[in-house]
Amino acid sequence: MTEENNVQGNSTPETGVNPENVPAATGEETVAVEANAAAQAASSEVEDAYGVAVLKKGTVVRGKIVKVDDDQAFVDIGYKYDGIIPIRELSSVQLGSAQDAVEVGQEVELKVVSLNDEKEKLVLSKRAVDSENAWGDLQAKLDSKEVIEAKVVDVVKGGLVVDVGLRGFIPASMVERHFVEDFSDYKGRDLRLRVKELDREKNKVILSQKDVLDEEYEAKKQDVLAGINIGQEIDGTVQRLTPFGVFVDIGGVDGLVHISELAWNHVEHPSEVVKEGDQVRVKVLKVDPANERISLSIKAAQPGPWQRVKEELQIGAIVTGTVKRLASFGAFVEVLPGVEGLVHISQIAHRHIGTPHEVLKEGEQVSVKILDINPDEKRVSLSIKETEEAPAQAPRPERGERRAPKETISEEYNQALNLTLGERFGDKLSKFK
Repeated sequence: MTEENNVQGNSTPETGVNPENVPAATGEETVAVEANAAAQAASSEVEDAYGVAVLKKGTVVRGKIVKVDDDQAFVDIGYKYDGIIPIRELSSVQLGSAQDAVEVGQEVELKVVSLNDEKEKLVLSKRAVDSENAWGDLQAKLDSKEVIEAKVVDVVKGGLVVDVGLRGFIPASMVERHFVEDFSDYKGRDLRLRVKELDREKNKVILSQKDVLDEEYEAKKQDVLAGINIGQEIDGTVQRLTPFGVFVDIGGVDGLVHISELAWNHVEHPSEVVKEGDQVRVKVLKVDPANERISLSIKAAQPGPWQRVKEELQIGAIVTGTVKRLASFGAFVEVLPGVEGLVHISQIAHRHIGTPHEVLKEGEQVSVKILDINPDEKRVSLSIKETEEAPAQAPRPERGERRAPKETISEEYNQALNLTLGERFGDKLSKFK
């Protein structure tokens, strides 16, 4: 390119010379200047929005909380006067106080609800921004199955309410792995949840803690099943009671203690022995990895009742027991928890009885005398009649006094019989004549 062309390229149409006598801008410099001008323009708009009456309904702004009352909060957004956030616009869930949602110094993102410069009244909403952001966030967590944490803000009929930027609901059946009768103490708790269902049109958000617990339970179960051994004794926590037994948590996995394995004595209902939350020692009876079942025993982890027999029972002693069962041949009486002895029918009463039911009934308290103890065979022989005084018998003839000979008695009996027969035959003959 010639020098003439260079001069012409840098000059004005009128003079052909650069008016400020500076080098012409290159292409890169031109782009930088334009970008800088655009940034300055955008900055002017922001300054205008915060400094002059450019705010309008729906504008999203940022500010800092400067004061909190019970029913509202005041926020500085850089405008000519502070804005107000009514308590209803602080959260999607019902609040007892504005202090439950924000605190002084907190930075928040807000949406303009209404603006009146004449009355210097600017109403803002935190709830609107949080709700808008929450839908997208929750959808992402639903897709990824991510676990979130939320605090229970209310207990309502059918479940719990949590604040997840929106009003989230946890149905009662999705709170725990087991049935919960009373949720009153759940308010204020932090729960780990998974998003189950979203419906923006119906403004419905369903969450579940049970899904999280189920997943963790299944992961732990495999580890426990692989490491547990039959005969092993473990400390556990009673989780729930059923008519047929109790489920005990032994490290993240539940095992079943059948009602027959709760105690050495007979148990009508598990509540007689344990309650939810009790710490118990259990012995592993059976492990079924295929069906993922663990059978446990509480009584097997305790000293057996027959170990107490030698120390607490002695032959010849009289003790109080409870009639547990009645059979045709006698009665079973519990003399120690889990230790039953047999009172043979011949040892029930001094008089002859055809069945134990004539004298005894189940549940009755009786005094028994210990006749024999055989711990090896787990047998105790008892007697009721030996604890009672024998009834008086008919007096025996005094010494020297003789009874009538058997021959005399037989003769008198025969005479009476013959007399009776003769009388009858006489009557027949008279009728015949």
